Formats: sequence, C-alpha cells, structure tokens
Amino acid sequence: MEYNEEKKERVIIAGVHRGLLDRLSDTTKESLDELEELVKTAGGEVICTVVQNKSDLEAATYMGEGKLEELKNAAHTLEADMVVFDDELSPIQTRNISDFLELKVLDRSMLILDIFAMRAKSGEGKLQVELAQLKYRLPRLRGLGVEMSRTGAGIGTRGPGETRLESDRRHIRKRISSLEEEIREIKKRRGLIHTRRKKDGVITAALVGYTNAGKSTLLNTLTDADVFAENKLFATLDPTSRGLTLEDNRRILLVDTVGFIRKLPHHLVEAFKSTLEEAVVADILIHVIDASSEETDNQIKVVESVLRDIGAVGKPVIAVYNKCDKLTEEPVVKSDYSKTVFISAKHGTNINGLIEAISDTAPGKKRRINACIPYSEGKLVNELHDDQKVIHEEYGTNGTVMELMVDAAMYERIKQYVFEG
Repeated sequence: MEYNEEKKERVIIAGVHRGLLDRLSDTTKESLDELEELVKTAGGEVICTVVQNKSDLEAATYMGEGKLEELKNAAHTLEADMVVFDDELSPIQTRNISDFLELKVLDRSMLILDIFAMRAKSGEGKLQVELAQLKYRLPRLRGLGVEMSRTGAGIGTRGPGETRLESDRRHIRKRISSLEEEIREIKKRRGLIHTRRKKDGVITAALVGYTNAGKSTLLNTLTDADVFAENKLFATLDPTSRGLTLEDNRRILLVDTVGFIRKLPHHLVEAFKSTLEEAVVADILIHVIDASSEETDNQIKVVESVLRDIGAVGKPVIAVYNKCDKLTEEPVVKSDYSKTVFISAKHGTNINGLIEAISDTAPGKKRRINACIPYSEGKLVNELHDDQKVIHEEYGTNGTVMELMVDAAMYERIKQYVFEG
C-alpha cells in the first residue's frame, strides 16, 4: 500500500470516557494519544478528537445520540474522511454509526489489524493478518457500510479485497478454513524447530514489551543485526531471531516479538498466538520497558497481562529499562524481576551490564577453572575446544594445562583434573 504523503486521510478520533477504575480499559487522554499515534502509523492525520463522558456505552450506537450529531457536524465542517473509535465496536454499532455519519468508520481493532497488514513481511505474518481480518470483518460486512463501497485506497483497506468480502460470504468461510489449516502446518513445523533447539541445547531469550519500547533497536545493538526499527507503533511484526555469544561461549538465540498495546482484544491475541509463542517456549524473557514514558507502569501491566494470557509465565524475566538517556534520575522499579538493568539501546549505554544479566540468568552458566588434562585424554581436550571456552592453554609436564570456562556437566567430568590457579 503506497500513500501520497501530500494528501493524508483526515481522521477524527472518538471515544467514551466511563470513569472506570481500570484506566487501561477506559478512554483516557493516554489511550487517545496512543490512538492518534496508531492513525499516524497507518498514514492518516488526526484533525479532531471527540470524547463523551458517559458511565455506560449505548448498545446500539456506542455514543449518545447528541454526541453522534456533534460528531457528524464536526466531520462535515472539517471535511473528515473517516472516524476511528477508541474501543472495539460491535457489528450493530458499526452499522448504525456508519449509516448515521455517512462516513467511513473504523474501531481500534480494525486500525491495528490494518497496521499489521502493512507491517507483516513474512508469509506466516501475512497469513495471520489475513485470517484475523477475515474473522473480524465477516460479522461486520453490512456494518462496514460506506467504506465497503469505496474503491479508493486508504486506512482500513489493506489485506483481503473488500469487494470479495462483501460479495461472497461462503468464499470467506472457505478461505478462513484454508488459512487455519496453513497456519496449523506452520505451527507444526515450528514445533519441530523448537524441539530441535531444545535437543541441541540452544538457549532462547525472547524480547517482549510494549510497542515502541525499543526492542528492535536493542536487538540491533546487541547483535549488530539489521532489523528494521522506527519510532512508530508496531514497526516490526514478524519475529526475528539473532544469535548472541556470551563470554563463556554460550550461544543465546535472541528473538524479537511483536509489541503489545492496551485494549488489545482477546481475539487479536488469539490470532497472533503462534507469532507470540516464541515468548512461551523461551528459556528467559527480556522485558524491554520505555523508561521515558509517563505510562511506564500501565505499559508494564499490559505486557504482563498478555504474557499471562498466552501462558508465558513461570520463567526468569530481566527488566530492561530502556531510553534512560532521556531521564534525569533512575525510575522507580518493580522488585519482582530476576534482574533489572538500565540502558539506552540507541546510544549503547550499559549494554555490557545487560549482557552480564543475561549471562547470569540464562541456564548453563559456566564457571572459570584451571585444569591439567592428561595427554592420554586428547579426545577430551578436543571436546573442550568444541563445546567450552578455552581462555589459555599450554603444554605441561603431565598434560595440557588449560584455563577454561565450563558448564556444570563438563565440570563434573573433569573435576579430578581441576587445580587451584
């Protein structure tokens, strides 16, 4: 999808503030700021914000009649192209609002899916996006109203073609079944890869965090990778893996995952479970946190909630407070993480401290020893070179004198040859 930068779609964002105790589920200044960023990421321009203070949502129209009338007048006066709502709309709400406004209507979920469609690069990522879009749009075909009849491009039109969606429900259901089968096969193949990793002793660490916390930038800094990183929400969608070799020669596979976001509906989490399962099977989690955000605590809650939803619990977690170059003092941190590190991925600040934390937390940490391996054990010397880290080596009177870093299993095998250095 290509956009004419000179003519961005003019968007009004709207929501209902209910005064909920759970601010993460409510429409707040923070959620609307985030929604505006999502619109920008999708290629639009927010020209107006409309908020209604109301304790309950209208079942049929989301907002009250008077506020919808105000929204319609604002859209006409400002020549808006579309309205994006801060919550997920039901099919009936989508239909009624679209008919009343006579304007293109999207909700937060559709907007996120549209961005996912733009960001997905791998075959699996594209399949996941199309499946989620089809499942989401199928009950809403009539409700999508005006935008379904538009032939032009724009926000909400990425992914499967709208004409096909509107004209052939049976085809959509058949396509959903086909996509689900393809994704099951991919998941089965990935399961074999995970099994092979475990068998080969590969240690994995999943980078998780709120969208735009700096996970991809950190992956680039740690591994000299060339992963796309941009100051936009959902800059990367597809999981990316890169290797990192620790001081003791342990090889860590770092896996970048899609960023999380507030008000992410459960069905979207379900749709992308296979993309997020790297976090489930990882040996450790590296939770990248935007320390410069005013919403740090809430963003942490969102990430922890999604991790619980996908079953990525009960494993060591390193809290990495990123973007500390923007702070004047250290942030107040939670104390229930395995390790806590303060860094700036962009400037490379305290990256060695993070690597040390990964080394201490990842399984199979090696210890530094001195050993004299008898010359009759030449095969063992070769094995030490292959699987452990040899720091220094020289030939002694009784055997090969080696300074080594070895794991627990190897230490048990050679402890009879170990001596104090």
